[in-house]
Amino acid sequence: MTAVYITIDTEYAAGFAARGVLSAADRRENFRLSIEGRTDSGCAGIGYQMDVFERHGLKAVFFVDPMPALVWGIEAITDVVGPIIDRGHDVQLHAHSEWLALSGSQNPLGGRTGQNMADFTFEEQCEILAYASQALVAAGAQKPVAFRAGNYGANDDTLRALAEIGIAYDSSHCPGIANSACRISLGPEDRLPLRHCGVTEVPVGCIAGAVNGLRHFQLTALTDREMVAALRHARDEKQPSITLVSHSFELLSRDRRSVNHIVKRRFERFCAALSGLEGVGHATYRSAPPTPFAGKVAEPLPPSMLRTGLRYAEQAIANVVYGAR
Repeated sequence: MTAVYITIDTEYAAGFAARGVLSAADRRENFRLSIEGRTDSGCAGIGYQMDVFERHGLKAVFFVDPMPALVWGIEAITDVVGPIIDRGHDVQLHAHSEWLALSGSQNPLGGRTGQNMADFTFEEQCEILAYASQALVAAGAQKPVAFRAGNYGANDDTLRALAEIGIAYDSSHCPGIANSACRISLGPEDRLPLRHCGVTEVPVGCIAGAVNGLRHFQLTALTDREMVAALRHARDEKQPSITLVSHSFELLSRDRRSVNHIVKRRFERFCAALSGLEGVGHATYRSAPPTPFAGKVAEPLPPSMLRTGLRYAEQAIANVVYGAR
């Protein structure tokens, strides 16, 4: 059985907050757009995503960013965590360090700010992660066992800091993005869970690119045809697991003002296919955490000109109608 980890990075938009005055009204609007995904053309945020998961008997991992509590208090995170816990899905830790620049006197590092976790020292990262973990628990979640850095912007010190505060898994290494903000000392060939710097690193899935390189296993990066083909390939190659990335706002247009019906249908078709795919199941970090497979290499799904061509066409339409991602 190949386990699929459906992971949803669930976060308020720091960019939206930076343009506002950080009032309670700003928080409500940010929640509406980034978490609820509520637009004039319908809702497609985490509530809708959980509706679809539950329709198909699936459980997901919601990596929730508690850093906005520095600006709006724990209630802002409780509003996110509560519905996920109530509906039986897995809450784990996410963190965008950009919020430190908005936090004023609440900054746990004093005046230190940075775009990514890798911009901070080991000791500073320990402080950030300890604060974020405690805030997530204060919001109603269990103590997290897994983490993903905002923007994938972790380094080896991040992993050491996770080990220091007792978080056993990280999923910040993304082999399918060659120039990501990730600074973990792993390469594109590291595509299966492995032990690294004191934790189990769980790479984001990927497929082979049509020309060269890799393409990451994300809802807006691949069509449902490609994702399902990748699952069949992983199963046939006896790969133990594969990780899909999405976001709380991923089914919306780029400006988050309308539902992106192309990506929404892609999501619905993927969940329906996964629920009926023999030899492939879903898993969470609570129900069945990933197992490291040292020394093994996962061969990615080979390229297909047909699948790639269909994606180009679909993405072109989506970019025109809903804005490029």
